[in-house]
Amino acid sequence: MAAEVLSGLRQAEKTLSPKFFYDEKGSRLFEAITRLPEYYLTRTELSIFDDYLDALAAGVPEGSCVVEYGSGSSLKIRKVLEAIEPTAYVPVDISGEHMVAMARDLAEDFPGLAIYPTCADFTSSFELPAPVAGLPKVGFFPGSSIGNFEPLEAAAFLGRVAHTLGPGGKLIIGVDLKKEVGVLEAAYDDAAGVTAEFNLNLITHLAETLAIDLDPGRFSHRAEYNAEVGAIQMFLDVRESHEVTIAGETISLAAGEAIHTENSFKYEPAEFLALTAGAGFAEAGRWSDPRGWFAVYLLEVA
Repeated sequence: MAAEVLSGLRQAEKTLSPKFFYDEKGSRLFEAITRLPEYYLTRTELSIFDDYLDALAAGVPEGSCVVEYGSGSSLKIRKVLEAIEPTAYVPVDISGEHMVAMARDLAEDFPGLAIYPTCADFTSSFELPAPVAGLPKVGFFPGSSIGNFEPLEAAAFLGRVAHTLGPGGKLIIGVDLKKEVGVLEAAYDDAAGVTAEFNLNLITHLAETLAIDLDPGRFSHRAEYNAEVGAIQMFLDVRESHEVTIAGETISLAAGEAIHTENSFKYEPAEFLALTAGAGFAEAGRWSDPRGWFAVYLLEVA
């Protein structure tokens, strides 16, 4: 962690990885964000599942294995498992303890389902458990998490997913669509300040884990839409000049300097389908909400 943090802070435009958001407190704060009135993404995607999950499930083969990339809240996967009735479920997440706890809860409610928790960084290549090798695969990547990848990284990630799922494999993926800037920015800078607390907790997490002198009071949260790249960008702005020593190296932080903590790319349908086509997928279905704010795609490995 120290090496990665130093690498980001040495840059002319300083960065910190969004994966450092997710300590125990950060995970709780994100769950709170999903319930905020401004944060339309979660409830809009859930409404699409409620309205169209039967149609989506009709495009999935029987006796399949669902592979979930990142095991967050179990609310969405429960809906998918109920509709698809797969033979096996493979949650993949780098947070093993959280994933296993969720898998145990699901095992109680889906007693006929074979569950194989797999602790891995799903942004890199990994092997599926041997017992599911012969089953048709259905990937599940909700929440517009694909938007957290730079477009080239997203294409590379989707290419690895296509390889894992194999020819004819399906992918259910949620995508946040481009819309009014005011709606986008409010979703990442809510009136109650929960997203600001979430962003600032990254500083607290690093300070506690690395035992370094980083004070969240010296930073402020900022989120803005960058139309040129098509993404909401989150920053921690340095409020006062100070230095921090990490693994023996001193980094200077100047007042007014920004540390980039997250991108959340938004897509037009044509943009997203061009991205997926380059990764080896073809569109097999698409469903959206009445406002056209969010879409759930069923993709097939070509």
